[in-house]
Amino acid sequence: MLTMRATILLPEQLSLFEIACAIELFALPRPEFSSWYTTRVVSYENAPINGLCNTQFVCEHINRLPECELLVIPCYPVENTAVNEVMAEDILQHVQKGGRVISFCSGTFLLAELGLLEGRIATTHWQYAATFQSRYPHIPFKDDILYVYDGTLGCSAGSAAGIDLGIEVIRQDFGYAVANSVARRLVLPAHRNGGQSQFVSPATPNTLSSLSSALEWAVTHLADHPTVEDMAQKAHMTRRTFDRHFIKQFNMTPLNWLQDRKIETAQRLLETSDFNLDRIAELSGYKSAITLRHNFKQRLTISPIEYREQFKQA
Repeated sequence: MLTMRATILLPEQLSLFEIACAIELFALPRPEFSSWYTTRVVSYENAPINGLCNTQFVCEHINRLPECELLVIPCYPVENTAVNEVMAEDILQHVQKGGRVISFCSGTFLLAELGLLEGRIATTHWQYAATFQSRYPHIPFKDDILYVYDGTLGCSAGSAAGIDLGIEVIRQDFGYAVANSVARRLVLPAHRNGGQSQFVSPATPNTLSSLSSALEWAVTHLADHPTVEDMAQKAHMTRRTFDRHFIKQFNMTPLNWLQDRKIETAQRLLETSDFNLDRIAELSGYKSAITLRHNFKQRLTISPIEYREQFKQA
């Protein structure tokens, strides 16, 4: 079994939900996969870590950070601006060696304190947005997205958005099919784009039902080359009204959503079928293999053939 090393690093103050999410995502044994993570849960604290309601958490004590490819920071005390010197040195060395770091919720504050967010977009829970922007005014900040991840560094909004970030990391590490399987076990959608909003806009049941029907129809008819106009018609809305409701609900345009579904379908077929590129292009909603190659490489920075070689399921 091929493995990737992951480390979940706990600070001196614990958020039980976030650590549980990190463990469920990266530390749960998954023998059904031919490749997966080997994960350690560690802390520099040589004592039980305190949580809410007089709870305590005990994990492996370390003096230095273990060698790993992925470092996960589930949480960090927002009020703490004095970072443990050994921890700071270890995390910076980890990044300098090419290691990746992702944080959930308040963990963004640790990344900022270490200077890792310089020149990058940051996000965190909306409750901490004002504090973050006041403390780090030089860091570009977005408070209406779920997560940001550039393949090296990632941070997420509140609590559950960390799961979305984790699923995205798994997808990039092991492919669409594996990420989808993990999401199903968590009873989650296969993938939520990081650009979606933290805030759920109110909508009438009829509007949600119409949007849902249109989206379901589009996904099941990609081979028929559906357009946004077709989706609006299925939702029984004008194009302008459809765009307005769609953006309010998903914080992205219908066209971008449709392009994402085409790419995801192509990824799934590349991983799980032996279809040639022409057939995959057809089933994914592209007019030709050339169009598929162009859009695929533009979105994922590798070609469909390279993707298949990396993620093809046995």
